[in-house]
Amino acid sequence: MDIKRSINIKNEEDTKSFGINLGQKARAGQVIALIGDLGTGKTTLTKYIARGLGITENISSPTFTIVKEYETGRLPLYHFDVYRIGDPDELFNIGAYEYFDGNGLCVVEWADLVQDELPEDTDFIFIEYGDEEGERIYRCTF
Repeated sequence: MDIKRSINIKNEEDTKSFGINLGQKARAGQVIALIGDLGTGKTTLTKYIARGLGITENISSPTFTIVKEYETGRLPLYHFDVYRIGDPDELFNIGAYEYFDGNGLCVVEWADLVQDELPEDTDFIFIEYGDEEGERIYRCTF
């Protein structure tokens, strides 16, 4: 997987700008895969992507439901948290492939756990801690 660019995120304001921009440019059928350790800001980034889509609902991690749907934006947002998936067949059972091929934007947290099941054209963001408090590095394949 080729990293096309690395972005230094200094604070939450940078996360907000990056996420809103992603949401504004998102297209139907796009899958964004987020990979990063606990606490690196996957859900926070997803909240700002949702804001860029014009979604007004409160975004929270779908840890126990695996996927949450938000329909109030210019595109639907399908927010996945696959941390608790033990078997890729569970993705099939919840209809994930219909979401991936659907009319919305899919954002998948902990995507490394189901990487082989994601569409070939998935956009990956690897989130790493930066050197300073609150800093992150986004390594993107797009």
